[in-house]
Amino acid sequence: MPKTYVDLETLKYILYDIHKLEDLLTRERFKEHDLESLDLFIDSVKEFSDRELYPYFKEMDETPAYHKDGTVIVHKQVQKVMHQSGEMGIIAACFDYEDGGLQIPFSALQAAVYIMDAANNHLPGYPSLTQGAAELIVEFGTDALKETYISKMLSGVWGGTMCLTEPQAGSSLSDITTKATPTKDGFYKISGQKIFISGGDHQFAENIVHLVLARIEGAPKGTKGISLFVVPKNRQQEDGTLTYNDVMTVADFQKMGQKGYCTTHLGFGDTDDCRGWLVGEEHKGLNQMFLMMNGARIAVGRGAAAIAMAAYRTSLQYANERPQGRKLSADGKKNPTEKQSLIIEHPDVRRMLLLQKSIVEGSLSLVMLASKYQDILSTAASKEEKEKYHLLLEMIIPIVKTYPSEAGAESVDNGLQVLGGYGFCTDFSLQQYYRDIRISALYEGTTGIQSQDLLGRKVPMQHGKALELLVAEIMQTIISASSDDELKAYATTLGNKLQLSQKVLGHLMPFAMKGNHERYLADANLFMEYMSIVVLGWLWLEMAVDAKNELKNGNRKYSETFYESKIHTMKFYFKYEVPKTISLAESLMNDEVITIKKDKEYII
Repeated sequence: MPKTYVDLETLKYILYDIHKLEDLLTRERFKEHDLESLDLFIDSVKEFSDRELYPYFKEMDETPAYHKDGTVIVHKQVQKVMHQSGEMGIIAACFDYEDGGLQIPFSALQAAVYIMDAANNHLPGYPSLTQGAAELIVEFGTDALKETYISKMLSGVWGGTMCLTEPQAGSSLSDITTKATPTKDGFYKISGQKIFISGGDHQFAENIVHLVLARIEGAPKGTKGISLFVVPKNRQQEDGTLTYNDVMTVADFQKMGQKGYCTTHLGFGDTDDCRGWLVGEEHKGLNQMFLMMNGARIAVGRGAAAIAMAAYRTSLQYANERPQGRKLSADGKKNPTEKQSLIIEHPDVRRMLLLQKSIVEGSLSLVMLASKYQDILSTAASKEEKEKYHLLLEMIIPIVKTYPSEAGAESVDNGLQVLGGYGFCTDFSLQQYYRDIRISALYEGTTGIQSQDLLGRKVPMQHGKALELLVAEIMQTIISASSDDELKAYATTLGNKLQLSQKVLGHLMPFAMKGNHERYLADANLFMEYMSIVVLGWLWLEMAVDAKNELKNGNRKYSETFYESKIHTMKFYFKYEVPKTISLAESLMNDEVITIKKDKEYII
């Protein structure tokens, strides 16, 4: 195992210096906190992760969760992490004081859980999903539901899940068939099946509280007929004891990665005794679930960014320790009498390491940006502020979920390549990170779904206002960078890419305006990649502007090399990644239609 799995210095730099966590603490909701207390919280999570997560990373891959006798057998650390996440306030961190929470900024919590993800990505999902399920009950549930479930969930004694996907429907939630039949006693009889339910059952859970999407009999077809229900594995009796609620664990899916994070197939109501309680209004279930969905999508991006970080730290350590070959001299020859060079001295290895660094740290800044927007939105003091940050968050959510997942996988792939043949061997963790990160592009809406959301919903949102606000944010950084002699060329480049994106949209929008939405969205994934590169270029330029300012400041917090490394990585990103927008734009504006199915099938 490598010595480090996370760059804590860079994490705190991005959280405190780039995204200005301290500015949030002036808001009424967070006024009881200061930077010192939040820093202690983050440091305590790091110590917890060092002790209870990181040492079990490899072991949990080698001893996967499995189904036995109607339950799922998971690693013993699941119990410890669930309970200690409750005791430390990790699950309750963002909840109101009155609900047993700490009212910590969402940004600070995401930074803390990022550390847990980097330490062992098989474990944080258990408390995180519990937190998300509890959030829905607090927001939309009755007082009786809150009283029954919230304290047990926030303490980590009971787990929580969200149950959306069904065998016949996949991501198409309009096709779900799980049924809810009302009874005269106020509850509903639930019947149906759900698949791919993360954290859906395990031997250490006294109870699992499932948030289930289902159709009340007679409901409209499609997504407008979906309601949300609390369906516990064990229902609580009047005397406080638990009794089985007819929720059967049918199987646990065996996966290529994240093997310690169980993924279950659940059956509801096999003996017609599965009871569920309506959360919120009938037929509003999907809208309510989306309260949790933005947080879940940020969490997927955060997890992918953290896995890529851990892989980068591993390959960086290896490159600094592994001697192999010799540097080329100016005449192109090597001197065999010289001692071998460390592989970090070879340009191609340096390119792979810089690619990882640019993706890893850029993704982290992206996740923290979304988290900041969420904090501002949740504490907005005016209608105008609320609308602005709602639109900004909606605009970047698909990118936050997608870029760390897709580019993060590329980053880990390059990390594996740095190790050469050893990267393919189980002695080193790169092959595990490579397997673990692959799910991220599938979780919470695949890349294709996120791309269609970005181009199909978010770009046209309020007649383009969301995109307009994002461009205005980017322009502020471009203006700042333009005043610096070293950075102004990069500012110009980024400005040109924004102009090119308008040209691309000018080519695509007429298809949507004429009602040809299939053609408009056919290459949405390419547009996602284009916008992701632009947004990451913005975030790297923002870091470079800050680094330049700090280098001029005699009281700087970090070393000179630290700041110079940010500027150097920004230059790498603009040389090697930003030019990809040219070919993407060319494909997006090409009039030839290749991927839309015609009368004759050519994919044979």
